Amino acid sequence: MPDLKQLEERLGHQFGRPELLSEALTHRSVLHESSPKQSPLPKPTLDNQRLEFFGDAVLQLALTEVVFEHFPEADEGELTKMRARFANRHMLCRLGGALSLGDYLRLGKGEESSGGRSRPSNLADAFEAVVGAIYLDGGFAAARRFVLAQLHPELDQLNAGPDEDNPKGRLQEMIQEHCGKNPVYRIASQTGPDHAKHFEAVVELEGRELGRGAGRNKKEAEMQAAEAALANYSAGKATE
Repeated sequence: MPDLKQLEERLGHQFGRPELLSEALTHRSVLHESSPKQSPLPKPTLDNQRLEFFGDAVLQLALTEVVFEHFPEADEGELTKMRARFANRHMLCRLGGALSLGDYLRLGKGEESSGGRSRPSNLADAFEAVVGAIYLDGGFAAARRFVLAQLHPELDQLNAGPDEDNPKGRLQEMIQEHCGKNPVYRIASQTGPDHAKHFEAVVELEGRELGRGAGRNKKEAEMQAAEAALANYSAGKATE
């Protein structure tokens, strides 16, 4: 099992109670091991399910606070939809994978041999459990900092507003729902003088172009590319 000190550096939080982090990384399959003597580590008495439950509530609160502060005019339905963009299982799995939590999980032999370190549910559960562990160790402020740090690129999309004004958010939500991945934007070209630039953006998924857009700045071009991708998707569905 890799050194948890390295993981603490990735998390940006040094645990005063390192047993909480160990618990957050312990899969329930470990408790079912029949021969703990085969492992150099002591058999744990707790798995990460309780911390996962707790971390889910902390995550929801942190995200609720962010959207509530950002959009004082948004109603309950809009706030709920914006929060849901970041609290879904696909997103949590991706965040857990980005932190390499799978490398640190304590798994039973059966779970290990069946690919448990990369199993999406295990990564998502571990991420929520880590959020819970950080809260119990350092309080809500520490947990909130961690959540915002991990979600920073995605949270930037909130500045575009609710779903109807945010095609990038709608496209990301749609793609994550279908395949658990995120689209990638790139600027294909930029022309014109400094005072009148013209940008062309492309949005792709695993190297496949989904849509193109143009605008007076990168943000506008990316938004137009997302709109084109959504239109292409709708047209494709209509002809099925």
